[in-house]
Amino acid sequence: MAVRNKKLDLKKYTDFVVKESTTLLNIDSPTGYTEEAAKWVKREFEKLGFKATITNKGGVVVDLTGKNKKDGLLLEAHTDTLGGMVRTIKGDGRLQITNLGGMNANNAETENVRVVTKFDGIYEGTFQLCNASIHVNDDYNETKRSWDTCEIVLDEDVHSKEEVEKLGISVGDFVCFEPNTRVTKNGYIKSRFLDDKLSVGVLLGLAKYIAENKITPKRALYAHITVYEEVGHGGCGSVPEGCTEALSVDMGCVGEGLTCTEKQVSICAKDSGGPYSYAVVQGLVAAAKKSGADYAIDIYPHYGSDVEATLEAGNDLKHGLIGPGVYASHGYERSHRDGAENTLRLLIEYALN
Repeated sequence: MAVRNKKLDLKKYTDFVVKESTTLLNIDSPTGYTEEAAKWVKREFEKLGFKATITNKGGVVVDLTGKNKKDGLLLEAHTDTLGGMVRTIKGDGRLQITNLGGMNANNAETENVRVVTKFDGIYEGTFQLCNASIHVNDDYNETKRSWDTCEIVLDEDVHSKEEVEKLGISVGDFVCFEPNTRVTKNGYIKSRFLDDKLSVGVLLGLAKYIAENKITPKRALYAHITVYEEVGHGGCGSVPEGCTEALSVDMGCVGEGLTCTEKQVSICAKDSGGPYSYAVVQGLVAAAKKSGADYAIDIYPHYGSDVEATLEAGNDLKHGLIGPGVYASHGYERSHRDGAENTLRLLIEYALN
């Protein structure tokens, strides 16, 4: 079945994207602790009728069907997020942590956390400035927030290293930060870790569109929901045979000096890893115009994507990067359902026609 080129009504698919993204956002998955999220992703693609496989590394590869197996397109999004890991158990029972990925102590302060032990369950706590009571801390305002000046206060009656160790907490335990997901009445999506769970939701929306409209793409089409993207090697492996192009579906940057908003799909021409394939950028812009997707073209000054890791691993591929606009990246992020819909609209035109 061919996809018509008129502007499609994608409301129900965008509703699905938001619902799936919200569910996934509430599954803890800091880099290195992604098994439950991967199992959920696999099940959701299988519910839509597609074959999905969990890789040895822990990602999920999905066959979205397609005719030309010698000119395949790989869509990459990641389900791992920022987070922390226990570095030291202090003498007073507080925990010093180290960050996973680009988690920043400045915007993590006062957030609720879950400490996942290796064998003894999960404990709650809060990430706080050391000596966090402003009424007794003369240096509260001047103290630079860092992983050395902040700590986790456990919600347990513990006051020593030994008492914490008796709970089963040890160095190397994962620390998951509360996402605080909220969808407003006018369509804004606010949460930690929209990077990149919103785009995982978009790929699920694309799969639902393919399944319900009984579409067989002209090119073989695959999705790889990666892990370890936040530490740089998520897309290094698991490229299906016959793929000639890979497209990272991640977050689009919103900020000073860029033109994208949270309601648009961003097409990245260049990031810190260099320019993306000229032919791919051309094709994406043409598809955005043809589909009626509201888009922006931008250059991201501090950014690296899965697809660059795919190339660095030695794969011979054309490459590109798109995503819904996301403000306050690596913090308490904000996007909009229109940005998700415009990303889906662009993908339908680019990947299926």
